[in-house]
Amino acid sequence: MKKVIAVLLAVAMLLAFAACGDKKPLDSAEPTTGAAETPVAAGVALEDLKVGFIFLHDENSTYDLNFINAAKAAAAQLGLSDDQIILKTNINEDQACYDTAEDLVDQGCNIIFADSFGHEDFLIESAKNHPDVVYAHATGTKAHTEGLDNFHNAFASIYEGRYLAGIAAGLKLNEMIDAGEFTADEAKIGYVGAFTYAEVMSGYTSFFLGVRSVCPTATMEVTFTGSWYDETAEKEGANKLIADGCKLISQHADSMGAPTACETAGVPNVSYNGSTIAACPNTFIVSSRIDWTPYFVYLINSVVNGTEIDKDWTGDLATGSVVLTDINEAVAAPGTAEAIEAAKAKLESGELHVFDTATFTVNGEAIDSYLADVDTDADYTPDTEVITDGYFNESAFRSAPYFDVEIDGITLLDRNYG
Repeated sequence: MKKVIAVLLAVAMLLAFAACGDKKPLDSAEPTTGAAETPVAAGVALEDLKVGFIFLHDENSTYDLNFINAAKAAAAQLGLSDDQIILKTNINEDQACYDTAEDLVDQGCNIIFADSFGHEDFLIESAKNHPDVVYAHATGTKAHTEGLDNFHNAFASIYEGRYLAGIAAGLKLNEMIDAGEFTADEAKIGYVGAFTYAEVMSGYTSFFLGVRSVCPTATMEVTFTGSWYDETAEKEGANKLIADGCKLISQHADSMGAPTACETAGVPNVSYNGSTIAACPNTFIVSSRIDWTPYFVYLINSVVNGTEIDKDWTGDLATGSVVLTDINEAVAAPGTAEAIEAAKAKLESGELHVFDTATFTVNGEAIDSYLADVDTDADYTPDTEVITDGYFNESAFRSAPYFDVEIDGITLLDRNYG
């Protein structure tokens, strides 16, 4: 009997090895943060994989279109068929997200990804129901504290891209000053934001610091729409800033509202999440965006290979996750491309840090210590020292931004926390 059992065990082991041999391992990209990692239980054959995507809006939103394009690009890169990816658009940040996630599980998805901050809690509830399904979420804050092996956050160091775009904006201001269009002390720019959240504050501050690095007299006004996507409100916000004397406009909101207002008024514009040159050829300068393709490839490879998935993955310039569009040479100042490339090299080498505390003040004073709310709770309690080696260390302790410092030179015309 013992011999029979031994033989049966040996056969079972051979079958298990054979099954593993049927998997198609892929090269995995390395995560860019040192955050805690959790294992995927087992690999999934590539041909058996199915990925579900939950998007807040559809292709009409530059934000969501950026994710949609990345999902399709990753699928094409890895050879996934059309029926292996399911795209769900116009999914609100409410019970609809949970219901959609559950539906995607029912359709056999091994991976479920959602793209908007307000999706997170509903995605977490679904993740609790299905421990064998991998859930991933952009811009979220809770993966490193929630304690779920199958729930992950991801973002990118887009503040570096915004800083580079700010250099382009600052050089344009200098060109306009040199042409006598306004004086150096009139170099005021405007910014249309969605909400007064850390993600938006990190973005407009990094953009402003990029501007200031080449145009030190620049100041900035910010207005908030209270929506990620509201074309009318974004256009009205841009027009308000232009009427208030802003000489250039940028944004962290997802419609064509602000760029269209700039084109109509003849005011230079730095957009976000994609080029607006086709609609705004006379005012568009450049745009920064996150390319989510590297993360989607990394995530899918990890599930196929059964390898660890970073709890908080942060892409950067080096991974190709932070990119700029082509510069509109018809509008940009001479030397813009060269200045951006020089700064990019310094960012990648670590010689330059966007939030170097020597480059800004708060209430007239430099800061050398700051507690940020990294382990988010209901009261948004500061809990983590984030200034290290003379700079605010953004996206190091979790992937989603936590920079919420109000620095000198930036005036908030209003606030909107949703």
